[in-house]
Amino acid sequence: MKYSEATQGRIFIIRLEDGEIFHEQIERFAKEQGIERAYLNVVGGADKGSRLVVGPEESRSLPINPMIHELYDAHEVTGTGTLFPDELGNPVVHLHMACGREENTVTGCVRSGVRVWQVMEVVLIELLGTNAARLPDKATGFKLLIP
Repeated sequence: MKYSEATQGRIFIIRLEDGEIFHEQIERFAKEQGIERAYLNVVGGADKGSRLVVGPEESRSLPINPMIHELYDAHEVTGTGTLFPDELGNPVVHLHMACGREENTVTGCVRSGVRVWQVMEVVLIELLGTNAARLPDKATGFKLLIP
């Protein structure tokens, strides 16, 4: 285990609008507001055609090939995640979202493009006093959190 300690900064209440792409809007907002690190919580709707990374094709093989799931219609969503800078200082969202419609639910990472259906509500809590960042990991090809 690796860790660092942070303190709570500003808290933002954000409403995303119909058709916006979740991670693009949050990363843009973070740049505009000077937010480098944050905790995110989201609830709302994801539109038909939204794409989630739902796992690797094979759990222990390299290279890691992501599986993409596309939503077939509007879904109710809830998610939680973080925002940390990459090696260039750009804010990067890592958020997993559960998307449900009737009795079906799929959970995955939003990086492939989750489009807002009508509205998504986001609570963003700024994290201060840490240098945690997402840095490239040669073995996995991921940008891993370095606390």
